[in-house]
Amino acid sequence: MRGLVPGLASPSPLLDMLPAVYQEDPFTERFVAGFDDVLAPILSTVDCLVNYVDPMLAPEDFLTWLSGWVGIALDPEWPVERKRAVVASAVEMYRMRGTVAGLRAHLEVLTGGTVDIADSGGVAWSTDPGAPLPGESHPRLAVRVRAAAPIPQEVVEEAVAAGKPAHVVHRVEVTT
Repeated sequence: MRGLVPGLASPSPLLDMLPAVYQEDPFTERFVAGFDDVLAPILSTVDCLVNYVDPMLAPEDFLTWLSGWVGIALDPEWPVERKRAVVASAVEMYRMRGTVAGLRAHLEVLTGGTVDIADSGGVAWSTDPGAPLPGESHPRLAVRVRAAAPIPQEVVEEAVAAGKPAHVVHRVEVTT
């Protein structure tokens, strides 16, 4: 939680906004200085608000709150760089959600490694209305992740289950 910041000067001192007769009074100067000490962190935060909603610039303790805006749960054990990357890519990941490319991109950000996905689907076009359908009749995914650092299999399993269509069976293999 943000509070008083010792030595932080107010960008808009209240004493400067008072009539000249009050600016010369020592009691008023001390009295108004107390309000400046309380308001300085608030005014500084408001002045830098655009940086608070940018995941690459936001303070580390603000990232968790910001991740809630985009519906992402961050693991407290992750390094701050990974947290920033996951929050920054959330909107793009939601746009591609349910596709192989979207799942691959999400897993690469999540694990920091390389991801291979084999699916049983297919795409084709034909001028013949009786043409055979591409792919296999039973949809499935095989996901192989070569992570940059050790990551629990359960984390990858949950990400794959959340990022694929519900009717698709999947198998996950994680290596480092």
